[in-house]
Amino acid sequence: MIEEPPVLTLRRNFNRPTPEQIEAFRDVPTGFVCDAMNGQGALDCAIQPIGNGRDVDCRAVGPALVAENGPAEILATMGALHVLEPGDIVVSAVHGHRNCSASGDQFCGMLKNKGAAGFVTDGAMRDYEGIVEVGMPVWCAGLSPNSPYSNGPARVGFGAVVGGRQIESGDLIVADRNGVVVVPFSEIDAVAEKVRQVRALEEELEAKVAKGFHDMQLIAEMIADGRAVVVD
Repeated sequence: MIEEPPVLTLRRNFNRPTPEQIEAFRDVPTGFVCDAMNGQGALDCAIQPIGNGRDVDCRAVGPALVAENGPAEILATMGALHVLEPGDIVVSAVHGHRNCSASGDQFCGMLKNKGAAGFVTDGAMRDYEGIVEVGMPVWCAGLSPNSPYSNGPARVGFGAVVGGRQIESGDLIVADRNGVVVVPFSEIDAVAEKVRQVRALEEELEAKVAKGFHDMQLIAEMIADGRAVVVD
């Protein structure tokens, strides 16, 4: 007979980004981060800032603390409070289940009290007005007043697939009004360097556009070498 797994497994120690690595992504638009990762890295676009960012600050940067729940479950998310370090972003995986809430305002209040930098889930949330009052940055896949369960099995501090991407605890989360991006732990320094290059190119293009620039060099080259044709 296969043994029953522990109801809850908590992993306290895993590699986290250094403060310097986190600061390298502070106030960096998620689009820049994706550009630095070959156009990839974002979670499914269904995961958006709660209320589309109307009433709650929707910027956060920090290490992922992954809470791996089952569908309609919240036990791992509750357990995350016991291993959370200030600055962590709790990532609540519920296998994309959206027919009940993955968290609410009181839990967000406890997260804020513990020093969390944000909360991300592929499920729904509830208590919108209360979350606004708490002021915790939250990204979710919608709203539902239905209640979750806390039966387990559940794991905290490991990894899970969220929004179509594997996220490991200790990966860097960069989130803003446009969505949530995951930078794998092993790639943080390389992506930070590319982000600096992307920012420089963006600033150069922004200045040119402000002065009236409107040409797409790629299209001009395609017309010139015959890959594209202009017809009446």
